[in-house]
Amino acid sequence: MSSSVSLNPSMRSRLLRHILPPLFLTWALGTAVAMSVAYYFTVSAFDRAMLDDAMLLSSHLQLRDQQLALEMSPADLNTVLYDQSEQVFFAVLSQDGQLVAGSPGLRPTNLASPLGDSEIQYGDISYRGLEMRAIVLARDLPVPLRVIVAMTTASRSQLIRRLILISVAPQILLLLALAAWLRRSISADVQPLANLEMVLRHREAYDLSPLPTEVTSAVRTRDVESLTHSIDLLLARIEQSVQAQREFTGNVAHELRTPLAGLRAAAEYGLAQTDPLRWREQLEAVLLSQDRANHLVDQLLALALADESGGLLPLQPLKLGELVRELVLRYLTRADQAGVDLGAEGLDGEEEVLADATLLEGLLNNLLDNALRHGRAAAGRSSINIGLQSSPAGVTLSVTDNGVGIAEAQRRSLMQRWVQAGPALVRGQGAGLGLSIVERYANLMHGQLTLAPGPGGLGLQVSIFFARPG
Repeated sequence: MSSSVSLNPSMRSRLLRHILPPLFLTWALGTAVAMSVAYYFTVSAFDRAMLDDAMLLSSHLQLRDQQLALEMSPADLNTVLYDQSEQVFFAVLSQDGQLVAGSPGLRPTNLASPLGDSEIQYGDISYRGLEMRAIVLARDLPVPLRVIVAMTTASRSQLIRRLILISVAPQILLLLALAAWLRRSISADVQPLANLEMVLRHREAYDLSPLPTEVTSAVRTRDVESLTHSIDLLLARIEQSVQAQREFTGNVAHELRTPLAGLRAAAEYGLAQTDPLRWREQLEAVLLSQDRANHLVDQLLALALADESGGLLPLQPLKLGELVRELVLRYLTRADQAGVDLGAEGLDGEEEVLADATLLEGLLNNLLDNALRHGRAAAGRSSINIGLQSSPAGVTLSVTDNGVGIAEAQRRSLMQRWVQAGPALVRGQGAGLGLSIVERYANLMHGQLTLAPGPGGLGLQVSIFFARPG
């Protein structure tokens, strides 16, 4: 027996694939937003510090002899522009672009973007081989001028990196911890399915008992319990089907032994005779045994079908009168040959019952066959009557004969398999399955079977009550 390894992913892998990528994407988007916010506020803080320096420098500009001058000592300038880790440069330009104070060559034209008409503008510049952040402050007092302050960006870059590290690193650790927790939780949640698969894989083919409760005891979820319950129901149906097959096989082996033995005995006896009349007698005996065997096989098959269906056949509204009328017409010839008066009444109505056409036909076949075989009158002409009686609750189908009847003590036992009444046993007819099949079919159609004496206490009346469609 060859085994193939499936290339399909496990449920654990599929769940992780559905959960982890969106989780990582959400984390990446959140991290990008956090980094953008951190960068914005960091740059804004440093820009604000440069703006304060530019405002302070502009407040110390004065006109002296119609010349613009910066009224600050070198010590004051060092104090204002001091930074522990950055290099700071400034320049004050007049309206015509002349340098009033500060570093030569520090011009707004060095900005990456052109300077517009706004009072304040920020930008990145390159000065003395250094990448710097600059601010240009335009003022009109005491005369139109521009103040430029530029600062290297090492501190702000380091601060941004620290903020990113502080915010991102814990998130990565939390994300990894969450992924590990999800993997462990998902593994624990799907473990009952793995246990179930293992139990089913190592279970013997003949073991159809319900699954042990410890299979899903690790995690009690509605889905796993529902799956386990469905498997148990399936095993129960399979066990019922297997049991029906075993019983059918045993019944066939047991019950066919007698007619087959009769066939062999008749054939051997006929072969031992030389008189053609004896041959004819034995051939008639062979035909009779063969007929009994056929009838027995038909009943066994019908009973096996009823046992296997287990109430799974869908019922639908059917007109009972039409079905009974068709079957009565089929049995007229056989009844005439047997010398039995076959009558019917109440078949013209349009009443509907919840039933199955195949089961109804099998039920009526067995009732009429039983009546023709066992319902013969002790004296006078035999008769069988089929009737339908309607009531507000439903319809009752009855088959009545005028035979010798059945004692009340035997009526209930007759619906057990392989049980026959006294007359049938004496005549050697049937195998005791007819009424058992009728009762089983009636139960499958939710009907109620009753046995009672016929009119005047003669014969047997078999009645089945069918409910009307709801």
